[in-house]
Amino acid sequence: MTFTVEELAIPATIDSADAADYVASIDLRNEVEAFGYGTRDLATEPVEELPGYLDTRNAPRRLFGVRVDGALAARAMYEINVDSDDPVAWAVVEVLPAYRGRGIGTALAQHVEGLAHDRSRLFVYAVSPDGPGERLVPPTGFGSVPLANPEVRFLRHRGYSLEQVERASRLPLPMEPGRLAAAVAAASAASGGDYRVHRWTRSTPERWLDDMALMFTRMSTDAPSAGMEEPEDVWTAARVVESEERDAASPREMLTVAVEHVPSGALVGYSSLSVPPQAARAVLQDDTLVLREHRGHRLGMLLKVANLAHLAERRPGHPSVITFNAEENRHMLSVNEAVGFVPIGYEGAWMKRLR
Repeated sequence: MTFTVEELAIPATIDSADAADYVASIDLRNEVEAFGYGTRDLATEPVEELPGYLDTRNAPRRLFGVRVDGALAARAMYEINVDSDDPVAWAVVEVLPAYRGRGIGTALAQHVEGLAHDRSRLFVYAVSPDGPGERLVPPTGFGSVPLANPEVRFLRHRGYSLEQVERASRLPLPMEPGRLAAAVAAASAASGGDYRVHRWTRSTPERWLDDMALMFTRMSTDAPSAGMEEPEDVWTAARVVESEERDAASPREMLTVAVEHVPSGALVGYSSLSVPPQAARAVLQDDTLVLREHRGHRLGMLLKVANLAHLAERRPGHPSVITFNAEENRHMLSVNEAVGFVPIGYEGAWMKRLR
């Protein structure tokens, strides 16, 4: 059976006349995520995702879809890096469960792979629900996915290799206030007097723009990426401002906690929470990073619990926080487990070498 892959418009605003297909694609994404993870905690709203799609300068995205009887049955997203000596691409292919097994996913995969002809590698992240039988283990030796799962068989057939397994974890809220306060105090004491915590919402204070740009850049090189060898993604203070100005159109609020190395006056770690406007929805953990040269001082724990205290104070009432970590990142997994996060699912990080 032949399917037509069409490019979907990315609207300037959620109220634009051409926004319907984009909105339908985000709704489809939510259904696929809920099917894979068994929870709607990862659902987002179209208006919340739009700022990321409008970054045409640094990480341009294209959106594609396949319709069945006029309705969107599947979508694909294709993203590239612009300013890098190592040209790579990221892709997402999502098919509603009712339309799987008809060749729709193959049609979309062939299309985005064709777009990546001038790239060195193509990266795909795919949720893998638990299943029986033999397991596929990545080269890291940490984590695994069911070998017989449809998404695993599909990706292997198309020449992708499993490079890493990521764990999705959930922290039920609220935390007991006394326990949270004690955790903050203990982490602060363990980190010592050379480190000071700062916090803010939405926009980064001007004095910290250069430091945050450096840490955003280091996030692309310091976070565990197994054999993916993801290229350095360079940030500047101007890019931080530009990104936050775009994000201002989203109803989500970003809560950030950063830690300053007092002797140098520089920020050396940060953690951010992305908070939806509705109190009934889960909060998403964004990045957490401690610069390599400042690890070993329990700053990861300090950042994590300090921002949870920030959340409890500013935006109480949310049911949970969801976070993702590489299975080989035992230090951060230990921090999360100590705080109270429990696993809810796993996804594979896959790579296809193109040249």
